[in-house]
Amino acid sequence: MRIACVQMEVKGDKYANMAHAERLLLGLKGADLVILPEVWNIGYFSFDLYWKESETLDGETVRFISEMAKKLNAYILGGSMIRREGGKLYNTSLFVDNNGKLIATYDKIHLFGYGSREKELVSRGEGVRVVETDIGVFGLSTCYDLRFPELYRIMVDKGAQMFLVVAAWPYPRLEHWLMFNRVRAIENCAFLASANCVGEGDGVRFCGHSMVVDPWGVIVASGGDEEAVIWAEVELEKVRQVRAESPALRDIVFRVPDVVSLTNAPNGD
Repeated sequence: MRIACVQMEVKGDKYANMAHAERLLLGLKGADLVILPEVWNIGYFSFDLYWKESETLDGETVRFISEMAKKLNAYILGGSMIRREGGKLYNTSLFVDNNGKLIATYDKIHLFGYGSREKELVSRGEGVRVVETDIGVFGLSTCYDLRFPELYRIMVDKGAQMFLVVAAWPYPRLEHWLMFNRVRAIENCAFLASANCVGEGDGVRFCGHSMVVDPWGVIVASGGDEEAVIWAEVELEKVRQVRAESPALRDIVFRVPDVVSLTNAPNGD
């Protein structure tokens, strides 16, 4: 499977970002899976635009991702967008298949603090999302989620072979980003692919370093702090091999109650 992680610079201008994303995506022929960053269409820190530029699932951002998936004949995790539903906002990831069909969404569960207005504006998601496709089984997560290992253990218990992470991770915590990407893969014997923003948004600098990590924690491919597309080729059969060789998942003793209940809940609930 060929993966392309799109590490793009975003501005507080939806149409400029969409035009820029289109130029980047059209160069990705041959990818099986493409990943965009968090809130790439308006910029994560553009909080004043959240209500104004929020969309529903039949809006222009979903249509754009759908059209690009058909053109590339690739699955696209279309980053996330600010979704409006029932008088609330959600930070929603969009997973589209190679026929352009929206097959899954994920509402960010762990909303960012550190002075961010996300908690003020956005409602947290309730459901863990694992998506089974003909190219693999993927667990979806967003940026700050990386700090919470329970989510990733639940996704593994639900069958995830690879974690897909969309992010707008700030530069001051670059070392945490580098560490969490590898640790979540290692502790779950799973692949991880992430797409982060670069440049600045509303005075905040993003750290880039999007990457693909194998189940042993080896970085297969990684970007720096400039705009780039990070390509990697992976064989998900390696997940089975590593889990057979490593006893870590079989040797778990303690289970957090929420992890057990969410593992047993229907997918997405």
